Amino acid sequence: MGGKGSYWVHWVSVGVYSLDGLLVFGLLLVCTCAYLRKVPRLRTWLLSERRGVWGVCHKAAVIGTRLHVAVSVSCLLMAFYVLVGK
Repeated sequence: MGGKGSYWVHWVSVGVYSLDGLLVFGLLLVCTCAYLRKVPRLRTWLLSERRGVWGVCHKAAVIGTRLHVAVSVSCLLMAFYVLVGK
């Protein structure tokens, strides 16, 4: 019926509105921002602002840095769930 493209559109639209898709997005945001915080040039360029959209990235970086063990365990559990549980 649809082609290969319609399958991906369906998968993305289902992933956006599901709780596990939201959790994956949140974990990826926290991990990415925590990584960007470790890079000195990107830290001063992207994460110096504490208000607005960049403020959300700054707060996610702080969460990822301070709770790195819990975030790592959450990423492993979510990866296991996405690969095996779904």
